Amino acid sequence: MTSLGADAFAVLGTAAELYGVAGLAPTPEIHISVPVAAPRAQRPTDPHLVVHQLTVPVGDTCRVAGIAATTPLRTLADLMLRAHRYPAVSLLDSALNRELITVTELAAIPALIRGRRGAVAARGYLAEADGRAQSPLETRTRLRCVDGRVPPDVLQLEVRDDDGHLLGIGDLGWRASRMIAEADGRGPHNTPEAAYADRRRQNRLVNAGWTVLRFTWQDTLDPHYIPWTVRQALNRHRHLR
Repeated sequence: MTSLGADAFAVLGTAAELYGVAGLAPTPEIHISVPVAAPRAQRPTDPHLVVHQLTVPVGDTCRVAGIAATTPLRTLADLMLRAHRYPAVSLLDSALNRELITVTELAAIPALIRGRRGAVAARGYLAEADGRAQSPLETRTRLRCVDGRVPPDVLQLEVRDDDGHLLGIGDLGWRASRMIAEADGRGPHNTPEAAYADRRRQNRLVNAGWTVLRFTWQDTLDPHYIPWTVRQALNRHRHLR
């Protein structure tokens, strides 16, 4: 990046990675912007380096880990115009969850993207953002439920017994049906200790009369599986009442 000059700064997915914002598929590409007046002939030929010439106000850049980059808000605004719905909402959820931006600050994004290609779709993504989601997998699971017309009524649902003791927290919850869904990602659930803890927690919830569904990343790739499974469980609860 230093070879591009002192005025170069990270943008798009590279800036998001610097902030730890999750939601985009891994890529070896490094996105850097240089001043509009920078000669194209001076650009390096690294195949993984993507050089942009974005018009960015001075106030929309800062330094993160010693590297110049677009601010979290500007980074999200730029990515919203380029990403599809599921990764876009995942990025917003991640930034909110990490407290890099606030819900109030999100309201500034429409002004940042007004008149730019993709702005209409991006405004719709903003309306679906929810910082309670703790991973892109949780976001994708929620969106599958929304699209399948079985949206959860709460995220991060705390389930307690009659004495107030915490039995477990469900990633997605349907309180009236006493049902939760868990998004099982590789990281948090990939150790034997985590698996044992998950089983004990699930046993407590089931014994307390709750239905527990579990979904993986692979499940989110099928647009029908998650909502079908949720609907079947909800229907079963209605028949048992």
